[in-house]
Amino acid sequence: MNQLLAIRVFARVVESGSFTKAADSLNQPKTTVSKLIGQLESHLGVRLLQRTTRRLTVTADGASYYQLTQQLLHQLDDIDQGFSQAQGLPRGRIRVDIGGSTATMLVIPELPKFFERYPDIQVDLGVSDRPVDLISERVDCVIRGGPLTEQALAVRRLGEVSWTTCATPGYLQRHGTPMHPLELARHQMIAYRSASTGRILPSNFQRNGERHQIEGKGLVSVNESNAHLAAGLAGLGIIHTFSYTVRAAIERGELVPILTDWRPPAYPFHLLYPPNRHLSNRVRVFIDWLVERFAQVD
Repeated sequence: MNQLLAIRVFARVVESGSFTKAADSLNQPKTTVSKLIGQLESHLGVRLLQRTTRRLTVTADGASYYQLTQQLLHQLDDIDQGFSQAQGLPRGRIRVDIGGSTATMLVIPELPKFFERYPDIQVDLGVSDRPVDLISERVDCVIRGGPLTEQALAVRRLGEVSWTTCATPGYLQRHGTPMHPLELARHQMIAYRSASTGRILPSNFQRNGERHQIEGKGLVSVNESNAHLAAGLAGLGIIHTFSYTVRAAIERGELVPILTDWRPPAYPFHLLYPPNRHLSNRVRVFIDWLVERFAQVD
């Protein structure tokens, strides 16, 4: 038995809560994962996992073994990192989850600059507006916007972005240009639905202490930020979104900003990662680069 490999496989099973998910993330057959866990349990003489047809649970011995071996794996990673840094720049693969428009407009266009600095790092981007489980899906870090609700995760503030309300010239010609947020009630608003709850997220407006929260109605709603922009460019209605998302379209004349003196406070973005997971140097430098990137966004 390759004990180190078996320990790493066991850790992945614990974190993912599934033999199948662990096998998929390791690019290993499920039978190999099951065999290694069995060999590890036989070697230790204890039951690490309790398996039924419906459920996988970690035994008390398994939980203790996981905590102790995590310390060992972290130390090994530190040793490996120390030698690789002595030979050059950080290397290895990281997994990052990120929202659609943030990926396509803020991060991906600038990635060549990151790879110029760190050519030995590979980045796996999970791109969607769907919240992920960092532990079970083995994601190193995730970029999320808005108020923080996951207190169990470690957090690094990236920055904040402003909002813009806009529509196509054709839409405004047909329906008129609203001068006050309350006028949006008679307009087509392209609503944005939360990918996690399915609820419509209201648009907030603020000026000189006056505040309005608008839940506009329209012909279409979406739950992904790139689709939100596409619907606006198609002339389906008014969109209220992050300024960086529509800046290029406004400069090209494809969209026209409206209600420019009505804007809510800037929207915060954070980077989150599991607090009990070793933060490798390759992840650290990627996080530092993201902070630099968001400092350039308004």
